[in-house]
Amino acid sequence: MARILLAEDDESLRRFLAAALEKAGHDVAHYGQGDEALEALKGFRFDLLLTDIVMPVMDGIELARLAAQIDSEMKIMFITGFAAVALNPSSAAPKQAKVLSKPFHLKDLVSEVDRLMAA
Repeated sequence: MARILLAEDDESLRRFLAAALEKAGHDVAHYGQGDEALEALKGFRFDLLLTDIVMPVMDGIELARLAAQIDSEMKIMFITGFAAVALNPSSAAPKQAKVLSKPFHLKDLVSEVDRLMAA
């Protein structure tokens, strides 16, 4: 399965998402801030960046932009209640990034991750 970097500032949601993805067979490293996730990217290779958009210190769009510079092969998916922000051309979000709008069911998250990794 995939090695996933999860960035989500809501601790309970982050742990819940990580547990669901691990149960589905993925290897998940999770962080509560974008800058922490960026540091992990500098030391490890990930197949997928799964990030919220609104986070303290560094938002998910900036994290995704920098992540794409570090590893252009890594897939990117935003999990957000602000899909319009990610989809806005002026946001500078990587063009290949996918968006999963909150709220979503865990099975939908796992399905979307599996579909993205198979593409």
